[in-house]
Amino acid sequence: MTTSEPATVGTPLKKLVGDKTAKALAGHLDLHTAGDLMYHFPRRYDERGEHTDIRSLDVGEQVTVLAQVQRTAVRPMRQRRGNLLEVTVGDGSGGTLTLTFFGNQAWRERELRPGRWGLFAGKVTEFRGKRQLNGPEYVLLGEGGEGEVAASEEVEEFAGALIPVYPAAAAVPTWVIARCVRVVLDTVAPPDDPLPADVRAGRKLVGLGTALREIHRPSSKEELYRARRRLKWDEAFAVQLTLVQRKLRAASWPARPRPPKPGGLLDAFDARLPYELTAGQRDVGVEIATDLAAPHPMHRLLQGEVGSGKTVVALRAMLQVVDAGGQAALLAPTEVLAAQHHRGMLDLLGPLAQAGELGAADDATRVELVTGSLGAAARRRALAEVAEGRAGIVLGTHALLYEGVDFADLGLVVVDEQHRFGVEQRDALRSKADQPPHVLVMTATPIPRTVAMTVYGDLETSTLSQLPQGRSPIASHVVPAAEKPAFLDRAWRRLREEVTAGHQAYVVCPRIGEARPGAGAANADEPGFGPQGEFVSGPQGEEEPPREDDNGRRPPLAVTEVAPLLAEGPLHGLRIGVLHGRLPADEKDAVMRSFADGALDVLVATTVVEVGVNVPNATVMIVLDADRFGVSQLHQLRGRVGRGSAAGLCLLVTEAAEGSSARERLDAVASTTDGFKLAELDLEQRREGDVLGATQSGRRSHLRLLSLLRDTDLIRDARAEAITLVEEDPELERQPALAASVAALVDEERAEYLEKG
Repeated sequence: MTTSEPATVGTPLKKLVGDKTAKALAGHLDLHTAGDLMYHFPRRYDERGEHTDIRSLDVGEQVTVLAQVQRTAVRPMRQRRGNLLEVTVGDGSGGTLTLTFFGNQAWRERELRPGRWGLFAGKVTEFRGKRQLNGPEYVLLGEGGEGEVAASEEVEEFAGALIPVYPAAAAVPTWVIARCVRVVLDTVAPPDDPLPADVRAGRKLVGLGTALREIHRPSSKEELYRARRRLKWDEAFAVQLTLVQRKLRAASWPARPRPPKPGGLLDAFDARLPYELTAGQRDVGVEIATDLAAPHPMHRLLQGEVGSGKTVVALRAMLQVVDAGGQAALLAPTEVLAAQHHRGMLDLLGPLAQAGELGAADDATRVELVTGSLGAAARRRALAEVAEGRAGIVLGTHALLYEGVDFADLGLVVVDEQHRFGVEQRDALRSKADQPPHVLVMTATPIPRTVAMTVYGDLETSTLSQLPQGRSPIASHVVPAAEKPAFLDRAWRRLREEVTAGHQAYVVCPRIGEARPGAGAANADEPGFGPQGEFVSGPQGEEEPPREDDNGRRPPLAVTEVAPLLAEGPLHGLRIGVLHGRLPADEKDAVMRSFADGALDVLVATTVVEVGVNVPNATVMIVLDADRFGVSQLHQLRGRVGRGSAAGLCLLVTEAAEGSSARERLDAVASTTDGFKLAELDLEQRREGDVLGATQSGRRSHLRLLSLLRDTDLIRDARAEAITLVEEDPELERQPALAASVAALVDEERAEYLEKG
């Protein structure tokens, strides 16, 4: 960097920290410029003498802990020559972690003497019940010693009271990032503050330059709080400005109104429904009917608990569009669910779906299923029905998106379980209409209010909270298989009791089954069920702990492995079927039909049964390796039982240790069926930044600090300011710096993601 070229936020890091370090930052953390590094905020701040709660660490997690050396021990390795150094460190909470170093390293034993504090970074593994880091990177704090560089810049960075701990990688530990950040802060002028002065003053926010410096090198906890609040505001404000702008633009788009038709298909359908709609279904139906009759496209999110009757609400909306001369398409995430929607709608509609057949109602339409597994002749026939408009209702998977699937007049798009589709897929279906169609997005995953405000801020939201009459309660229990194997034996006996009583059951596994990752001498013995019904994955074989590329846990249980073991063991004699996503479509459909018809007692499946599968006679579900599933997944899975008159039972089998975060998550799922409480728990444990679509786009998220749960008030205030600003200046023409800042935080790709929701 020459004096004639002052460093800016756009300066490449290689000009500031050197080629080698810059390559590591780019390759491992996707950091390329000074600005990227300025916005690579610490994950947390440690203080010497305060614990970082080692007990809460999850196996397989990449962590950096601040801890004190308690004791060291050297022992010979049995499987190969050399010694193994074990260093026990503690964090002040009572939790301990074992650091393991292979090879003869006497100097390291002298360096890591009891009483020394340090930062230790590595991957958490488990060996014989003990949490450990194998060969971790570390930097020691305080007075120097043999093998140390106590005067180095890395250690100096951590001399303050608040020690920043950054999101890091094995090749770029947190102390290297801290050194680079110091170089950038000392070299690069902070960016101009784009926030309007009246907003900054009115909301009592510190300047951007102050915030960026204090978040990396806080002078006090109070200044750190003020810095975080300002930077959170920037994130919330950028998202809300984008959503408010999108909503304003969408309100001006033209759409063909689809008003209700008295005496049409919808009225005939309501008259033949075998049950009464809930008050919630009626109220939401009125909201949707009003939207469909408007000259601007509906953008509505319909959320409701598992089994709350969203599909019937969607079908009524589709019939209103058909009555108005249009077509409606429902996009389902799996062929199993698309086929089930097809069967269910045909049953509900009866003669109303038999246009062109004997016995059809006067105003009947046709319901077509379009999936990738259709034969050539059936596909040609289905596509002709759709293209010529005879099929008023079209159901399918992503096969609906392909070229060659043409609609005569697409008026409504219903997206079921929207989080399972990429942005491009949803947009491709919507683009098949001449004018923007009405859009109804459905989800059975309840959405906390701030998430709805931040992710779906340009959609109107409807909620179904009542369950239809006749739905039975579901009891859930955690089965700690490792601690109490007899409990798992009792679970299998409980399943048999339900089958004996004439009911059916699901057994859910996290994996289909394939070559097991990391398989070798340590798990070469065949897996099986032990004498009390517990799953046994074979002996470990090695005395030394698993190496760095192994997290110490056996592979997740798989459908193709578990099903034969159950058939030969605890479920011997029962009729067992297997269902997973790799089966041919006709085979999947045949298995599902057999289970629905009662020809199978037990269905061993993956999460392909997670959404929409409706077998009222199924009363019990056993989820194996339940800790491998997310909270929302477990809640969805549980909703497959208790759908009839008999009570449901869900048993969550796990080997997670008591007190671990995985076990606490399962205990929470078992303790409540309130989907909104579980949605908040799920959000706490996920990367909230993914609300901007980073996962789907494959890019790094730009929501780094904002918590959708803890920052409710800030998000609400940011939305209020955004509405005021956009009403006065819709395209932010009078605020070019702010517009550029918003574009950086929520670029066009993410803006489209938010819009397409």
